[in-house]
Amino acid sequence: MITKQLANQIVEQTMLRLHRNINVIQTNGMILASGDHLRVDSIHEGAVIVAETGQPLLITEENNHLFPKTKPGINLPIFFQEELVGVIGITGDPKEIEEIATLVQLTTEMIVYQALIASEHEWTRKMQEMVFEELMSGQPLQKVIFERINKIGFQNKAPFHTMMIELHPESKSYQTILHSIEHFFHQDSILVGHYQLNEHFILTSGLDENVFQQKVKQLANMLQKYNALPISIGKVVHSLDQVHYSYRTAKIALEYGQREQSIIHFEEVELYSLFKKQDSQEAKNFTNRILGALDEKLQLTLHAYFNCNQQLAVCAKDLEIHRHTLSYRLNKIHNLTGYNPSSFQDAIVLQVALWMMDGNFHNK
Repeated sequence: MITKQLANQIVEQTMLRLHRNINVIQTNGMILASGDHLRVDSIHEGAVIVAETGQPLLITEENNHLFPKTKPGINLPIFFQEELVGVIGITGDPKEIEEIATLVQLTTEMIVYQALIASEHEWTRKMQEMVFEELMSGQPLQKVIFERINKIGFQNKAPFHTMMIELHPESKSYQTILHSIEHFFHQDSILVGHYQLNEHFILTSGLDENVFQQKVKQLANMLQKYNALPISIGKVVHSLDQVHYSYRTAKIALEYGQREQSIIHFEEVELYSLFKKQDSQEAKNFTNRILGALDEKLQLTLHAYFNCNQQLAVCAKDLEIHRHTLSYRLNKIHNLTGYNPSSFQDAIVLQVALWMMDGNFHNK
């Protein structure tokens, strides 16, 4: 687990303070780094014993013959999260260096801990970005992606909320912002990372809608001091294979929302974005969501009602039906879609959906 680069760093920093030769050794006895460069890549017989027992080993002038090609000194195990990851050797008379040996061991373990934690964190973030890129492909999810998700501890649990923020990797506060976001959600199941250009994603799983909205407000307050706003929120989805759609809507929210806002929800700009992207997947999803439950007769009724400027008597006559029948159909449309054709605000949504479905938007 200890790399050659890390081993050289330990030797350099430790020898700078002790002025004694230091060896950093793998658990198989191979010397990774040493103040005596001739010893690098050779086997340290004493370190092999330390790796096997997990206990310090003192090599003196008296027992030096038992460990070929070694020198007197103290060799100590290096642990990381209770796992033996290497051995550090201090060359010299064990009696003279015994007092500093424990301090060297603790210092080395601290350096190893910081380096390996940072390395694990970087690996986790890269894996998160890799998983997110696969989710963005829109392709059927393969078994390997679920294995990667398990490795990084992300829960495949609905609902899934996707957020997007713009960050410049060159900025001084870049890493601080990412660490702050990760710390903020440390008790939740999330993916965080860089996607494209300056786009950064935050994907949460299993959060109740009210809890999620509360957390977003708190996150916005935290990011405000870094000038990392706004946060755009995509449509909530209920399976991993829909996450790409959720992120796309978060991106649209950022594109069409007012940058002065700290939080922009896709629903706030959905209608406006349709005017800009009539043939988009969002437009198709919109018309299907609004009108998908209506049969042809009800759609024709809605057309006629709007063409008659919402005048019941005129529309009933035009359709050659009784006024009560028209009222019944309009009530049914209200029940099926959740939008009341007689309400001005709801009528706008229904009318735009009809235009989109007909492909006649530009002629209206």
